[in-house]
Amino acid sequence: MPYSHHSHSGQFCGHAKDTLEEVIQAAIARGFYSFCLTEHIPRPREDFYPEEESSHSVESLEKLFDDFMTEAHRLRDIYSSQIRLPIGLESEWIRPSTLPLIQGLLTKYTVDFFIGSVHHVHTIPIDFDRSTYEKARAEAGGTDERLFEDYFDSQYDMLQALQPPVVGHFDLIRLFSDAPNDDFKGLKGVWGKMQRNLEYIASYGGLLELNSAALRKGLAQPYPRLLICQMFQDLGGGFVMSDDSHGIEQVGTNYPRLLAFIQSAGIDRIYYADADAPGTRARFPSVGFSSIAIDELAQLPFWKS
Repeated sequence: MPYSHHSHSGQFCGHAKDTLEEVIQAAIARGFYSFCLTEHIPRPREDFYPEEESSHSVESLEKLFDDFMTEAHRLRDIYSSQIRLPIGLESEWIRPSTLPLIQGLLTKYTVDFFIGSVHHVHTIPIDFDRSTYEKARAEAGGTDERLFEDYFDSQYDMLQALQPPVVGHFDLIRLFSDAPNDDFKGLKGVWGKMQRNLEYIASYGGLLELNSAALRKGLAQPYPRLLICQMFQDLGGGFVMSDDSHGIEQVGTNYPRLLAFIQSAGIDRIYYADADAPGTRARFPSVGFSSIAIDELAQLPFWKS
């Protein structure tokens, strides 16, 4: 009975599939103990995803998120005896105006936690496709190294402004880079910015997401890579598991490989959002984070199904 802290549905995300209820039913069928519901936040028109351009207005995107919150709470009540469904959101850090937008959403809605993510650099999406990534790289100065540095600077701004309980796909920037499976070799400045960010996350007790979506997208390791995980461990940091699923076919995808990676990294405990744990932050008193030893996690029936 493992856990996921990051999910999307086609009902509330234009680049996902299936209804939220179908996704939850899939998580139950696959033996999840808890499955967090974290749709993308609404954004101003200049920051719409490509699939939203022709199908949404600012107002309809805001209503869609409101509908998500209503449906998430309804489904949590319906399935409460079968699975735990913490409700949150995945933030977008794009431009200075993003901050009051996120703060407003966290004030308006009651959430159990949220994921702090960066999908844009210089306001350009960096994980949509290769050609869009190249536009961002050109804006950054024409090299992966410069774009990586700008990405981690933007992430640092997000971390300082929001202190997210869970930090999503820490090294997402490598997805469409020229060498996505390299350990940022020879990029001393990039490593320095990553270490700065990891130190800050550890300082306020944030958790890093071990995100299996990197594996289904063809990368050799999940987000973040092994050396980053080991660096964060040395700082006393903790980790949560996520499938970052975008529909029922991706629920729990590559979780056996994720477990093997966790074991190879020497991570000894996994944390998970838990309503029975004491809330650790004044902002989110209804849910804290408990942990389970990896040896115990690996013995759960989920892995034998």
